[in-house]
Formats: sequence, C-alpha cells, structure tokens
Amino acid sequence: MFAKIRFYYCAFIIFIIVAFIMIPLIALFKAKKGVIMHHANRLIVFLTHGKIETKGNMSPDADMYILNHQGIMDIICMEALQKNHLAWIAKKELFEIPYIGKLLQKGDMISIDRSDKRGAIALLKDVKNMVEYKKRKVAIFPEGTRAKSQKLLPFKIGAKMIAEKLQLKIQPIVITGSRHFLNESAQTSKSGAIVYHFLPIIDTKDCTQSWYEDMQQNMQKVIDNEFTNNNRSR
Repeated sequence: MFAKIRFYYCAFIIFIIVAFIMIPLIALFKAKKGVIMHHANRLIVFLTHGKIETKGNMSPDADMYILNHQGIMDIICMEALQKNHLAWIAKKELFEIPYIGKLLQKGDMISIDRSDKRGAIALLKDVKNMVEYKKRKVAIFPEGTRAKSQKLLPFKIGAKMIAEKLQLKIQPIVITGSRHFLNESAQTSKSGAIVYHFLPIIDTKDCTQSWYEDMQQNMQKVIDNEFTNNNRSR
C-alpha cells in the first residue's frame, strides 16, 4: 500500500513540475533551456526523495549517449546530472502525448517516425544539425521500448547507422535501480538509488565492425553484475 501511495505522490510531483514549471520556463527563457531542465529535474529528484549514484565519469567529449531504458526516471535523473541541453531522440507518438509531448516540443527534442521510410534520412539530418551546428549532445534508447526482464532487447540499427555515418563519439550508459524506484507498469515506488554506469567512450572513426554488438554485450555484463553482486535490477 505504501509503495502505491508513494507512486502516486511521485507521479503528482513530476506532473506539477513538468506542467507548471518546466514547460512555461523553457518557453519563456529559450536560451536557458538546458539550465532550466537541469534544475527542474534535480528538484523532481529531491522532492521524490530520489538518490542518484554514478560509477565512472560522463565524458565531455561524447557526441551521443546510448542508454538502456526502464522508465521516466531514466530521463529525469540523466537531466539532473548535467547542465548540458541534451537532445533526446523519441518516437513521434510521444510528441502527441499531453504535457510530455509539449515538453519534447518546447525542449527542441528529435522526433523519429518509424512508419515513414524516409524517417532514417530525416533523423540523420536532425542529429547532424544538433551535434555539428547547435553543439548539443544527443541521447537515445536503442532498445526502442522498455524491456520487462534483465536482458537487453536487441538494439535498433538506427543508432549504429547515425553514429557511423556522422562518425560520432559514443558513450554507453547503463542505468540500474530505475524501475525499482518508480515502476510505471506496477504503479509502485520504493526507496533506493538509481545508478548510472558510465562506460568507456567509443570513437566510431576508429573502431571494429562489431563495436555496436560488443557495446551491447558490455552493457549486459554490467547489468548482470549489478544484479548478482548488488541485488539491483535494471
């Protein structure tokens, strides 16, 4: 019962801050979007009694962050960790959801339409524009959806294609503890740390042909190690 109450409290906090603080402020102060989102998301973490832990270092040289995905706290905590204005790649359908969609639009995030055959070309252009001209780092969840098990779902080919075409520097990030803290499917919330594991950077200008598959295997090893040694699921 307490886990259910805590879930609705967390959901309420997220809704209030996104709808009445984050969206209005980034609409009014467009040049300060990154800073506003950083502080607003840190406020969400504070008010929901969240705790973020990091292992390794976030690389300032990375052009793209590749992360596993379990829920909205993945994004909230990632934004809370930095002052950079990240450009998240999200499916088109999310841009149509009330409040969340407005936040993605006002935050100048990148939309991908998987039903459009030309979507890959448009995505490539958008990422190129973000990285080369707007100097914004890009973040993507290559699984494409939320997995219900410890095993990573097969990574979509889009992130690999973009990285190689634009010769980006990639930093893989493994998130554990997010679903335990806020489980949107079960509608429960439990105390615990959300841990970000920053893995070594990958320069796609000079890497093996199997770098994408190798990266997924390395990320899976971190997930398995966290579950075995720290009893922390992803």
